[in-house]
Amino acid sequence: MNAILPRRHSTAIIIPCLDEEEPIADVVREVLAEDVGEVIVVDNGSTDRTAARAEAAGARVVREPRRGYGRACTAGLAAIRPGTEIVCFLDGDGSDVPAFLKAVIAPVAAGEADFVMGSRLRGRREAGSMTPQQIAAGRLAGLLLRLAYGVRFTDMSPLRAMRADALKALGMAETTYGWNLEMQMRVAARGLTILEIPVDHRCRRGGESKVSGNLAAGLKAAWKISATFLRLAATLRRAEAGGAEAGSFAGGR
Repeated sequence: MNAILPRRHSTAIIIPCLDEEEPIADVVREVLAEDVGEVIVVDNGSTDRTAARAEAAGARVVREPRRGYGRACTAGLAAIRPGTEIVCFLDGDGSDVPAFLKAVIAPVAAGEADFVMGSRLRGRREAGSMTPQQIAAGRLAGLLLRLAYGVRFTDMSPLRAMRADALKALGMAETTYGWNLEMQMRVAARGLTILEIPVDHRCRRGGESKVSGNLAAGLKAAWKISATFLRLAATLRRAEAGGAEAGSFAGGR
């Protein structure tokens, strides 16, 4: 049975990028070959020819000069065209496999899930494509999410899809690497339907990792992710408590 996919013009694939001159053109061409929607590359202040190569390969380029992964994702979301129903994200370094885009998008399009994420840990990974720190971080985040919300995640993969209006309604605020975790937490806290599917993962096709490429950056990202979880968990609890109090007050009037 063929997967149910939305109209091509109603889906946007957002690719946040920072100095990915070497792999970005091939990534854009691979995504376009899947024929699932418009490709938006968000240039997050690159100092190389990332933007030019992405545009030449067929992407629409959006510029967000303020550094931060979350800022780049937010800029991409703000740039989608009217009528866009589904947004999908993946990295611009060539490590995500565009052949899995349809599998990630289809359950959202069919109404089977509100949020779909590809799990690199459940799929096939090229040797060296993920560092031990990345694997440990994904498993730790999964444990925390299960304890806090009763949901099961094995990863914080960038390859994910969601309805555009639902994502905009989440109230995302994280500006850096904690953005993916924030999305998973807010989705879980709202009780939305979650689906995680196995996806393959490759070694990056060029450039240098901003997180896993060196120990200092990896530790900084791990700290940011942990701090984001604790801070956001407290924020969401306060919001739930405030909503309960407001409901009690309204019921007593």
